[in-house]
Amino acid sequence: MRIAVTYENGQIFQHFGHTAEFKLYDIADGKIEGEQVVSTNGSGHGALAGFLTANGVEVLICGGIGGGAQNALAQAGIKLFGGVIGSADAAVNEFLNGTLGFNPDVKCSHHDHEHGEGHTCGNHSCGSHNCH
Repeated sequence: MRIAVTYENGQIFQHFGHTAEFKLYDIADGKIEGEQVVSTNGSGHGALAGFLTANGVEVLICGGIGGGAQNALAQAGIKLFGGVIGSADAAVNEFLNGTLGFNPDVKCSHHDHEHGEGHTCGNHSCGSHNCH
């Protein structure tokens, strides 16, 4: 299995559509067998589902993510665990242990041309784009 995490400086990057890097984890027998940080090469939003598919990703752990991206991931067969904050490595270990805290109803859109700071995502206010 391959897990991808939106990644920035060891932490889970909080806006899926703007992530510049993913950390990929190769899992065998419930353990991390390999890991690497890969650049999205400027891919954004809709193209990221294809990027993940091309890299063999089966599970995505991320912070905020919009509905369109969620649909693209679902169509690609990638399982989504959104609304996660903190260390990327810790989140993957929690996922493997069955203890990952995530929000199955995470819905966010942070497009500056659509919403201003402090917009509402779903039933909560995102404030500084830290949706979970």
